[in-house]
Amino acid sequence: MNNFPRKDDPSCLSFLETSKHSLKDLEHKLKINHISNNFFGEIVIPLTTYFNNLPKREKPYLICLTGGQGSGKTTLSEFIQLVLKESCNKSTVGFSIDDIYKTKEERKELSETVHPLCKVRGVPGTHNIKMGLDTLRSLYYASPETLTLIPSFCKPLDEHYPREKWKKYFGKPNFIFFDAWCGGAKSISEEDWKPPMNDLEREEDPDGIWSKWSNQQLAGEYQELFSLFDFLVLIKVPNISFVYQSRWIQEQTLRRTLSSKKLKKRIMTKREVYRFVMHYERLTHYILEEMPSFADIVLERDEQFNFLFSKVP
Repeated sequence: MNNFPRKDDPSCLSFLETSKHSLKDLEHKLKINHISNNFFGEIVIPLTTYFNNLPKREKPYLICLTGGQGSGKTTLSEFIQLVLKESCNKSTVGFSIDDIYKTKEERKELSETVHPLCKVRGVPGTHNIKMGLDTLRSLYYASPETLTLIPSFCKPLDEHYPREKWKKYFGKPNFIFFDAWCGGAKSISEEDWKPPMNDLEREEDPDGIWSKWSNQQLAGEYQELFSLFDFLVLIKVPNISFVYQSRWIQEQTLRRTLSSKKLKKRIMTKREVYRFVMHYERLTHYILEEMPSFADIVLERDEQFNFLFSKVP
């Protein structure tokens, strides 16, 4: 395996020079206003250079970016893909675990047969893992003429976009980027199961029926998907409070990117965002505490949105 590059390596400096204007353009397009001055040169470019230097092979590399809500997974993925395509002449495609949610109807059925909280999207058990696996298989075994439709989910409407609006990808990419807040996570042992961790669990799941069901789902087909990852990149935030704050910032950013008044009306309030994140808190603690030990690359992020590598290959 190649060594992880330093920010002052000639290849890193070259990629930064050829892509810096495009990176800034993408930053403005995404309406992000809190990126540090060193983020591109010290984080994006070394990561991109590392992936670009991986041995060539027929099968695409599948790279998962994981971490709490609002930690910056999708944004980092988009920046890396931009440099790989523009400066390294590599083909990439990306999507999110959020793009393979089960439908409202499917979750409503689960809420009636398992637990009312199953109606809310996000935790293991509320994703269509088969959709994700089918998408990956299409990309893995694609010929140059193969068309793969990349799933796309509209969060404000809580439904998939019509299939005719999904991204169309032709052929086989060099890299597939998959961002997932719980990507690579393992189920939690129920031997020392902790009592309700927040108001949501205390009020709506005091006996742990829903949280244990979700944990059992994670132990199943999710592991088949996660086993395909070639690299697991963790963005580790300081604590769960940061996740709540970051998810609220993410919702505000989404509001700025939407042009539809109908969709803007569906944006959550701060109180709704915090209630929503409570669904994720139990597994997020596990991710923050346990995942750094087995993730391939770990990025630490602080409250000022500064990043640094704490673990590299």
